[in-house]
Amino acid sequence: MIYFVLFWEFFKIGLLAVGGGLVTVPFLYDLSSNYPWFTPQELTDMIAVSESTPGPIGVNMATYAGFKATGIMGGIVATLGLLTPSMIIILLLAHYLKAYDHNLKFEALLRNIRPVSLALIAFGGIFIARALIDDYVTAGLTVLVFAVIHFVKLNPILYICLGIIGGVLFA
Repeated sequence: MIYFVLFWEFFKIGLLAVGGGLVTVPFLYDLSSNYPWFTPQELTDMIAVSESTPGPIGVNMATYAGFKATGIMGGIVATLGLLTPSMIIILLLAHYLKAYDHNLKFEALLRNIRPVSLALIAFGGIFIARALIDDYVTAGLTVLVFAVIHFVKLNPILYICLGIIGGVLFA
């Protein structure tokens, strides 16, 4: 029964998380309060691990959350639940996209999904910030790193590596 619930919850997330992996954060936060699978604090750890590992963040987070819930089989079930709606939608879109290529209602639908996706991503960012920034040093470092990333255009991998080195040195 838990596998069905796990699949269904991640199916809903996969169906509604339009805009990328960070859009799954509000849904996962809701899961952490409705099920004993993981805590909000563990969710911040999941985000860090998912951001640091190769692959799409949403898939990584589903796998990690499912694993935390019931082990390896839970990770597989949660990942399949998350991916199934996308596979169905992509197959349908591929079939019908040519017919609706210049349809004004379809274009309006896609245009109106963007602000919703942005709001969900912003919620994810605010959730992460509130969970991780707990003192003035961390807040200042966050602002500093954000400014450096904004003004100094380097490869994002370099910033991740510098973050890892900083975490090891100052832990």
